[in-house]
Amino acid sequence: MSTPARRQRAGPALVVLAAGASTRLGENKALARLHERAGGTALELLLAAGAALGDAQPLVVTGHEHAAIARAAPAGVEVRHNERWHEGRSGSVACAALYRPERDLCLAPVDVPLVPGEVFAALAEEWSRCSAPENGWLGPCVLQDGVQRFGHPVILGRGLARLLKGFPAEHPLSALRAQAAPLLSLLVASAAILDDLDSPADLARLRARR
Repeated sequence: MSTPARRQRAGPALVVLAAGASTRLGENKALARLHERAGGTALELLLAAGAALGDAQPLVVTGHEHAAIARAAPAGVEVRHNERWHEGRSGSVACAALYRPERDLCLAPVDVPLVPGEVFAALAEEWSRCSAPENGWLGPCVLQDGVQRFGHPVILGRGLARLLKGFPAEHPLSALRAQAAPLLSLLVASAAILDDLDSPADLARLRARR
């Protein structure tokens, strides 16, 4: 009698973090338009690129302006509100871990909206190649002037995600990263992993780049 095939673990869950108040930008980052065509908001662009990860139901974690983001989210996307969004990004990641229990999480901040699908696909492939380590952390990096610079999105293992249950929301994610084993990196070609949307000048620059 043959042995049943081992059940394959689902790939990382795509989580878009969109909870901030966007005070410096002056408008909601998730809904900021980077081009005028349909699908041109920061949220839509990031979700479209993140589809390369292969997650059937992406999760968007909101805070400020939850209702507006929920109305604008594409069909098939789950939107959840982090009521303690003002306490820090770690709280939004903990919220994601609650709604995606026992899943590895690919965290894509809406602040970095121009990451191409190739980066998401490469991260997913590398994560699988490394056997999806339970307590691992995988971040993309680029070389600039001979210096390695890390950006987003990142993948954290389901074991690290479990630790978020008792993790203070005000603590930075770097404190969680310090507990990762192994701590992995992937060299990518796209500097868009560093492109932060924070101010009106950033918005103009990213619009020009599109």
